[in-house]
Amino acid sequence: MHIGYACLALGVPGTGLRKCLLKNATEQRLRELIAANLDALERMVDYNIGNGIRLYRISSDIIPFASSPVMTVPWARDYAQRLSSLGQKIRDAGMRVSMHPGQYTVLNSPSESIAQNAALELSYHACLLDALGMDARHKIILHVGGAYGDKPAAMARFSERYARLPRAVRARLVLENDDRIFTVSDVLTLAGMAGMPVVYDNLHNAANPSPEGGDDATWIRRCAATWRTEDGEQKIHYSQPAPDQKIGAHSQSISAQAFLSFVNGLPTPAPDIMLEVKDKNLSALKCILLTQEHAGLAALEREWGRYKYRVLEHSQRQYREIRALLKDKAGYPAAAFYRLVETALALPVAVGDAVNAAQHVWGYFKRSATPAQRRAYADALEGYRTGRVPLNRLKRVLYRMAEAYREDYLLASYYFLEDAADGAAAK
Repeated sequence: MHIGYACLALGVPGTGLRKCLLKNATEQRLRELIAANLDALERMVDYNIGNGIRLYRISSDIIPFASSPVMTVPWARDYAQRLSSLGQKIRDAGMRVSMHPGQYTVLNSPSESIAQNAALELSYHACLLDALGMDARHKIILHVGGAYGDKPAAMARFSERYARLPRAVRARLVLENDDRIFTVSDVLTLAGMAGMPVVYDNLHNAANPSPEGGDDATWIRRCAATWRTEDGEQKIHYSQPAPDQKIGAHSQSISAQAFLSFVNGLPTPAPDIMLEVKDKNLSALKCILLTQEHAGLAALEREWGRYKYRVLEHSQRQYREIRALLKDKAGYPAAAFYRLVETALALPVAVGDAVNAAQHVWGYFKRSATPAQRRAYADALEGYRTGRVPLNRLKRVLYRMAEAYREDYLLASYYFLEDAADGAAAK
């Protein structure tokens, strides 16, 4: 069982993907974006390798406007060597990658032009995976689309359009149940007609359950039968509901206790699990460390190094308890560690604790800082302490200094991640 995350790595410098407006998509600009995005992708792959993450979804945005007429760059040819080298790195690490086209890739649309655009978009995804040298175990995930007032006709239209896709696309395509229209039993029926594997999504099933019922383990077993040897290990999507939001919305983070309960109920052999969660790689590492004791205490200590100042600004009590917990070098207290982290991060940030955390971070630069930097920090700290400026402004000052003095330990920490739902960096 491998556990992974989708598209973006939070708290990993240099991994942001770049885009542009359609009107600015000149050949030169597209080449700049492609080169920058391939650099970012390689940094994410390197991060995954360094942290034992063996399941990863590549963003559809690596090649901007790839299926649009505006794309005039023969990227698969011009970047062939770079893509091949990156693919070799992925294979050498034993990493399994996938892609998931967006909601506007609707193969079963009544509109032929929309369906043709969907086919072009799917071909782009297959081309990128081919250029990386990935075999058919590296999949493209797709929803069925709309019902358009006649679900059986919509399913038949999907099956007919699927049969017309290039073989390179069909070899990779996997169907997923959605949260509004097509249940897991619908998708299993359609996959049986088309001869496709099915990815089971637990949260979608909770939002849009099959009338015949069945728990997660039941549907995972039924979906397992659709995966052939050439498709690789069965894969599922796992997420938890966001509290106080519409059903189907993903949580900010994965709750350790709920995840362990889910994993303990999985059939054997356990499938690969792609997490769909807003804090992405943070939850992926959490779930990996919760389920792989062989990772060892050093892995927990490395994560604590990333979490500690963020925990400190929420709760000095939990900060001290985690430090005490990790002093026992003979144990592997992953569940207790994450319980304390989750407890701390659920608390509101207290001004005094946030100031304490900021002072700890400032300690990395205070001997090297210029007079101007000292003034900027002192002004931001006092402004936050007195309520005149928000915490993220104080953190921006500290982040700029972490960059200036190349404090990689801080730059790779979670301290500069916002508590906001989008998990955006504070920079």
